[in-house]
Amino acid sequence: MIKFRSVLDRYEASEFNQIDAAELLGITERTFRRWCHRYEEDGEAGLLDRRLGGLSAKRVPASRAAEVEALYRTRYHGFTARHFHEHLVRDQQFTWGYTWTKAFLQSKGPAGACEDTRRAPRSVRAVRCPG
Repeated sequence: MIKFRSVLDRYEASEFNQIDAAELLGITERTFRRWCHRYEEDGEAGLLDRRLGGLSAKRVPASRAAEVEALYRTRYHGFTARHFHEHLVRDQQFTWGYTWTKAFLQSKGPAGACEDTRRAPRSVRAVRCPG
């Protein structure tokens, strides 16, 4: 931010042109023009990265996530994540992917995880002795 302002000040003082200013910042001439315009319009706030902090348009709504959790706890408890997801797609018209379902169940911890599918500790195997 400080570097941009100092380069912008030098550009406005006609010390160098847009191409040189953009080169100093490591950006293209077009990006420099965009940044200048945003700085004039909104000040320093206009230079902040606008991609950060927004929610994804593809995000599963919280109400749907709560519904999925309730379904797992009441009707599909003990199913593996894959089997549960197959039933969601078939019976509940669930349109989000298996990866989301698996990550969601894992994020819910032991209550959301499939307890029945965990392996029991292995007992000591019989050791074969040659000879």
